[in-house]
Amino acid sequence: MQKKISVAVKTGSKTEGYEILDDGTLKISIKERPVENKANEAVIRKIAEIYDKPKNKITIKTGLKSKNKIVVIDAGD
Repeated sequence: MQKKISVAVKTGSKTEGYEILDDGTLKISIKERPVENKANEAVIRKIAEIYDKPKNKITIKTGLKSKNKIVVIDAGD
């Protein structure tokens, strides 16, 4: 089973953190800049931490070059 979540990313933040907005979107602030895929890697790392899942269970489905992403979490064990 897979879970899809909408993610809004703020790159280049001084502090890292997250919040869930009223519409269910996960808003993530990361320190990394969108250079050489480092921001996407940081997003996956942060979502893995938030949902307590291994990084290999998390995929950015859409929005690899956007601040708004659809992320899929594979819930299968």
